[in-house]
Amino acid sequence: MPGWTCLVTGAGGFLGQRIVHLLVQEKDLEEVRVLDKVFKPETREEFFNLQTKTKVTLLEGDVLDAQYLRRACQGVSVVIHTAAVIDVLGVIPRQTILDVNLKGTQNLLEACVQASVPAFIYTSSVDVVGTNSYKEIVLNGHEEEQRETIWPDPYSYSKKMAERAVLAANGCSLKNGGTLHTCALRPMYIYGEKNPFAYVKTIRALNNNGILNVTGKFSTVNPVYVGNVAWAHILATRGLRDPKKSPIIQGQFYYISDDTPHQSYDDLNCTMSKDWGLRLDSSWSLPLPMLYWLAFLLETVSFLLHPIYSYCPPINRHLVTVSNCVFTFSYKKAQQDLGYEPPVSWEEARQKTSQWIGSLVEQHNRTLNTKTQ
Repeated sequence: MPGWTCLVTGAGGFLGQRIVHLLVQEKDLEEVRVLDKVFKPETREEFFNLQTKTKVTLLEGDVLDAQYLRRACQGVSVVIHTAAVIDVLGVIPRQTILDVNLKGTQNLLEACVQASVPAFIYTSSVDVVGTNSYKEIVLNGHEEEQRETIWPDPYSYSKKMAERAVLAANGCSLKNGGTLHTCALRPMYIYGEKNPFAYVKTIRALNNNGILNVTGKFSTVNPVYVGNVAWAHILATRGLRDPKKSPIIQGQFYYISDDTPHQSYDDLNCTMSKDWGLRLDSSWSLPLPMLYWLAFLLETVSFLLHPIYSYCPPINRHLVTVSNCVFTFSYKKAQQDLGYEPPVSWEEARQKTSQWIGSLVEQHNRTLNTKTQ
């Protein structure tokens, strides 16, 4: 089936960029349309300089603009939908998150129906299944288990409902008489170069004498390297386009992890940063149950103040729970159905991420030296 075209939403993001870099190496891909609300100048330049025969078309548009999406989807063979608003602290208005993550996904599905796009891959999240309590223990969870988050926080809720809409759309009739086939990928916490959360954490540590804030020392999780998540999207794309594999994948979701050791979030941050003199805060911290109830107290204060003052607590119960859970998942089903084998080893992923953090440290030090001269 030569001469196909792919649309990637959220293409300027942490994961989206990686997917595009792999996509342009795909056989017979004539065009990749990279869609985001706004592209940074350096991202534009990066896409412009891609060494590929594939046509790369930059589209700046909003997933809430249904007409724009319909035009963007014309002639497209596969949509990879990574665009989302992520917010764990409640800084972004709830309605904004619901609009982009849920309404935007529904708009894109409708655009696919109208433009007769036959394949749709959704970047979901492990957050759609919880964890619902910091006391809950899930080790090597799998797709056959019936799980879903009960948290009302807008990110988890919107991703859960959007994934549900994507999987329900599998088998829908397209305008040209064809059929829409969908699947969803649920990555663990994604780490790697250019991770926006790691960037903020590193800069804060550099401005705090090299001390990393402790946020998840009670957790046991299996983070996944960004390059491996991007590869899983390529395999899902191939799978939905393959007449033999497609019936197995249609309407399915897959947990995406890799061979990164099970560890706490704090240990992961420390492992990536220790070569550059950054270290975890060794001062005494609250026991987990007390931390949870402190978060509840702060949420209550925020609620009571809301009519007269907008107070955003530094922690909330959902953040405390997901940051301190025992919550790991197997990629066995993705291995079986998609042929997924993580191409980047833990050692290579650690080295690349650490080098990137090192570049942030060096940049910070150069800035300090310039100021003192």
